[in-house]
Amino acid sequence: MRSGREGRRDATRLWRLCLVDGRIDPERIRLVVDRLVATGNARTATLLAQVMRRARLEEEKRAARVESAAPLEAVERKAIEEGLARRYGRTFETTFAVEPTLIGGMCLTAGSDVYDGSIRGRLAALAARF
Repeated sequence: MRSGREGRRDATRLWRLCLVDGRIDPERIRLVVDRLVATGNARTATLLAQVMRRARLEEEKRAARVESAAPLEAVERKAIEEGLARRYGRTFETTFAVEPTLIGGMCLTAGSDVYDGSIRGRLAALAARF
């Protein structure tokens, strides 16, 4: 029986096999998962869960979502993407959505960071102070 520490170490090694130039390679993840499943080892489920958790966290870290009250022009979208790259030092897979309930402004989620510059957010902050 292996300890939790050894299992985490093994999962970290497997995770590193899934990376190419510091980025996730979906083909390598498939290969690692297929080989783990083929072994039929008792630890397979635990290792798979840890590798897939790391893949999900990495994907979330590289994703950004921008919600705005009105559709954004292409120039504005490009400026936001460039600003994100400048701020974080990496590119993001950015999705843009129109959310009329924001009333005005925008809400940006980049990885685990949330920036709320919307009228709705300001009204909620004002209501919380009273």
